Amino acid sequence: MLNTERSPITGKRVQLMATCLCDAFYDDVAAATVEVLEHLGVEVVFPEAQTCCGQPAFNGGDWAASRKVVRHTVRTFAGEEPVIVPSGSCAAMLFHGAVLEFEKESDLGEVEALGRRAWELADFIVNGLRVRTWPGRYEAKIAFHRSCHTRGTASGDAAVTLLRSISGVQVVEFGEPEQCCGFGGTFAVAFPNISSAMGALKLEHVRAAQPEQLVSSDMSCLMHLGGLAVHEGKPIVARHISQVLRDAIKHEKPD
Repeated sequence: MLNTERSPITGKRVQLMATCLCDAFYDDVAAATVEVLEHLGVEVVFPEAQTCCGQPAFNGGDWAASRKVVRHTVRTFAGEEPVIVPSGSCAAMLFHGAVLEFEKESDLGEVEALGRRAWELADFIVNGLRVRTWPGRYEAKIAFHRSCHTRGTASGDAAVTLLRSISGVQVVEFGEPEQCCGFGGTFAVAFPNISSAMGALKLEHVRAAQPEQLVSSDMSCLMHLGGLAVHEGKPIVARHISQVLRDAIKHEKPD
């Protein structure tokens, strides 16, 4: 089990870490995350100096470069508020990976403190705010992909709890659900053939369940699987959990 010790939630003001993928490819995920949090009465602050969690360099073995990025992140997200991340892998980097690479550094305590405030979105909603049911309606047969980086955390179960509570949603199971999608960040660049083969196998299992949408808490997995599906000539609808929650609210009937 990963170290997911959390600082107590004492208010309804958070800082949003949108991640590199939101910035470059998935701006709607960042927007949806804000709408979902605001629906829950949470004030969202966006520190504009934010860049990256440091995971690419960390995974690539360049821990010295990664530590520079992490130190910038610690400064950027100073304070006591929870830091909400719409990405299981980036959240895990803050509370697990960064702590590992700072074990012998003098500022380990500051990194650990940030890690205790870092939450993946669904985990924060269910286990931080104690919200276990979601309003509105969303008509879809959904396959939920649990990313490797959320193993040992509460994120996957939290996301499925929310999805199953939405009227109109049917969550379907598929084969080898714990199997990696093959992306792995720099792994996909260093070993493209293996990465693609792993992704193709994942898609095979997903398609066997005949879902209408593939949903995940990690944009990196969705980018990888969605791109492979297009390359295969069999596109899939790949959506982030925040987008499903946001769109369900939009279908909520007024009182």
